[in-house]
Amino acid sequence: MRRKLPSTQALICFITAARHQSFTRAAQELFLTQGAVSRQVAALEEQLGVELFRRTQHGMTLTPAGADYARQVTQRLDALERDTLDLMGRRGQGESLTLAVVPTLATRWLIPRLAELAREQPELTVHIDAQTRPFLFSDTGVDAAIFAGTGDQVQQWAGTRAQRLFEEVVVPVCSPALLRGKHALAPGALADMPLLQQSTRPDAWRQWFESQQVDAPRAMAGPRYEQYSMQVAAAASGLGVALMPTLLIEAELASGSLIVASAHPVLSRRSYYLMQPDLPERPALTRFKSWLLARAARQQEQPPDARPVQPDAEAAS
Repeated sequence: MRRKLPSTQALICFITAARHQSFTRAAQELFLTQGAVSRQVAALEEQLGVELFRRTQHGMTLTPAGADYARQVTQRLDALERDTLDLMGRRGQGESLTLAVVPTLATRWLIPRLAELAREQPELTVHIDAQTRPFLFSDTGVDAAIFAGTGDQVQQWAGTRAQRLFEEVVVPVCSPALLRGKHALAPGALADMPLLQQSTRPDAWRQWFESQQVDAPRAMAGPRYEQYSMQVAAAASGLGVALMPTLLIEAELASGSLIVASAHPVLSRRSYYLMQPDLPERPALTRFKSWLLARAARQQEQPPDARPVQPDAEAAS
């Protein structure tokens, strides 16, 4: 059956004009004449039977249908370009997959371990995209994702299946200079220290103090940081104590730029999961998943005295 697909040239002219809201600027970017771009878009509208732009005396603007189509076409052309560049780079040899990962986990845990994967499976190429929230796999070229969240959050990710990789253990850390030569402090002593906060986990310190049975009225006070990498830098600079997942600060603990401020690790409510669309998986993903699960099993070895954080009353109900 013949496919009802517009030409790629028409689609490229359309999304470029949509981005600039101008045929003239689109023509300049594409090294075409303004008339050529206009004709390509007009032919596309005729083929679709839908008005994509609304022309006015003062210029042009996308129609609601045009805006939706521009977003969808942009995603698919980007995916097609990625696939093309991937094939060109591999010259048809080997396999590849695209993995979406929380940025700090990617840079601090996954990427340092990919050299081992490269030695074991040199024909497998792993592309990494940064994602911090659930997304629709059908809208991306992503094969799987490593997601940090609670079991409830995982269950709410529609159209996927999940496999837990490891639990998250958090521990208070700081610069050695902040303790001024002292050994690790008792939990209660941290209540009067400057506490560095994670924007996406505003209750983290409160939960930690509660797990240690410590009254800390200022548990939610202190500067907030959007990413864990920012907290690491702030803690290493002596700005305060950070409550950090141990797997994200392995290098700093090994080098001594960060030390454990209170030797009371706690299991957080979050775990790390491998998420994939509920579809038959590609052989490349099967091989990568086998490797990943073996590495995750090592990470799951947590300190024996890590205490689980108890659910809030409303969360348990």
